Order: sequence, then structure tokens, then C-alpha cells
Amino acid sequence: MGAASGMNGWWLFMAALGFCSGILSSMVMAEEAPAVQLIYHKGSLLSSDIDVHVVWYGKFSPTQRSIIVDFLESLGENEEEALLRNQPSVQEWWKTTGLYGEDASFNMSSAVSSKKKKKTVLGSQTLDESYSLGKWLQRTHIEALVLRASVASNALLPEKGVFLVLTAQDVVVERFCMSSCGFHSSARSGKGRNSVSLPYAWVGNSVTQCPGQCAWPFHQPLYGPQIPPLVAPNGDVGVDGMIINIATVLVGTVTNPFNTGFFQGDAAAPLEGVSACGGMYGRGAYPGYAGQLLGDETTGASFNARGLNGRMFLLPAMWDPLTKSCKTLV
Repeated sequence: MGAASGMNGWWLFMAALGFCSGILSSMVMAEEAPAVQLIYHKGSLLSSDIDVHVVWYGKFSPTQRSIIVDFLESLGENEEEALLRNQPSVQEWWKTTGLYGEDASFNMSSAVSSKKKKKTVLGSQTLDESYSLGKWLQRTHIEALVLRASVASNALLPEKGVFLVLTAQDVVVERFCMSSCGFHSSARSGKGRNSVSLPYAWVGNSVTQCPGQCAWPFHQPLYGPQIPPLVAPNGDVGVDGMIINIATVLVGTVTNPFNTGFFQGDAAAPLEGVSACGGMYGRGAYPGYAGQLLGDETTGASFNARGLNGRMFLLPAMWDPLTKSCKTLV
């Protein structure tokens, strides 16, 4: 298995301080941005169409699954349809991943003219509501779930498949809430010349275990400034927190799938496209304050992106390789 990366101890420390947890033609640069410079390490990136195969481990309600499915399908929404809403979209946010080119010498004009982007498609879905491996999982169990799902879905090509393991709120996962809200890695499938590396990611529902760490800003932070939490846009603190963490690990998976892509710092605990921009969701973000966001007049919920089926989501800032800065949608 490749070295795990994603939301590491640094990210959780910043979260504890409350710093993390016509559409606009371009994202707005977040203020107070930390100095971030992701370096391309000449390794493989995920390209072409990307299928996200979901493994639901434990009991998720139909509503919870629909929120996450709508988010994943919104990543690959038709751009013209997204433009009709005249508000920032999930599709617009995800499009930035297409600017992470394998040619590190690419410039702004060539990147824009190529209109290169990664299209994400929801692939297979596997339900494991019987907790087949128990309710206490080690990271090796996450890999086992991926390998099992890859055989069932016949999705073995790494350039086509990313596996996303999601664990329910009553499932304890190794390092969850201690040094991680989610992670991504890769697993070897097959033998000899026929073996392939399968990129995968994991995120857990933190609502009963550590919402102050992994569901901020929808819950009071464990430490730091105690600014009132935001109202979750889909009415579920745990799942809306998962959306933020899913967004984080998916960006890491496609831009640094094998720990040889884009990152800053130590490859064993890298800062990646989103984790390097911790805590920024809107203009003017600072520790304990998510930034200026859009609001729903009916529910009072805060969000910065629209998706399919009328969904609202809060998405984190992402490092833009063209401007070399962290940017938010609003």
C-alpha cells in the first residue's frame, strides 16, 4: 500500500484552532492566505474520465446517501447547465483540478487554451450495512474493502477508478479523530505484471466522535475561538462535514495519487491541493472564521457552491496552480 496522505496531524491542529474543518468566471482569491507552494514531483496524476466507486460501510440513511451522491455527481455536471444557476457551482470548483498538469512548465495561456479538466463520474456503489469487518477498523481493513469492491465492480484500471470508502458514525477507524479526518492512499491488486495500483480514499462520519475536529465549521471547534457554528446546508452536521473532507481527499487523490504528484512538505505527511489551504471557505477567512459565504434565506444555512437537485454545499479553498495561491468560490 502506498504511503497514506491527506488530512494529517497538522490539518487537525489547525482545525482545533478553528482554522480549518453568469457563474463566477474564476474563483476569488482568499484573503489572509498562508504562503503555499505546491511542487510537482514528476509522478503520475489521474487523468481522463475519473469514476468514483463508493463503498458505504455501516448504516447510512437514504437521505444521507443522497446528499453525498448528489455532491459526487455535481463534480461532473455539465458546465452549461451549471452556468444557468448564475451562482458558484461544485463543477466550477472541481474544474481547478484540471489545471494540475503533468508538465510542470505549463503556463497560464497554454493551460487556459487547452481547457483541460477532469470529469468525474459516479461509478459503482457497494453497501456493507452488516459491518462485515466489525465496527473497529484498522487502515488495512479500509484497503481490504477497496480490494473487495474492485473485484465486484471489475474496476481495476487506476486511470479510470478511484475508490471512496465512507464509514458510518458508529464505526471507529484507526487514527480517526486523533490525526485524521480522512486519508487517501493506493492498494496493489493482482500479481506480477498484471498487478495495478488502485487509488482510494476514506472519510468517516464524525458527528458522534469528533465533530469539533472534523465537522467544523458546522460544530463548535474543540479548541480555539468559540464562534457560533454555521448552519449545515443539508441539515446534517456529520454528512455536511463529510462533504468537506471528501472534497479534500478527492483533490489529493487526483493530484497526488501515489505521493509523487503535487504537494508541499514531507511526502509522508504532505500538504496537498486543499489541505494546504486549511480553514478557508470564503473571502476574509481567518482562524475561527470561515469567511464571507452565501446564505439560504429560508434555513439560515451557509454555503458557497450549488450542485445538482438544488443542493447547497460548503467547499474548501483549493490551491490554484495558475495563480499559485489558495482560492475560494466566493
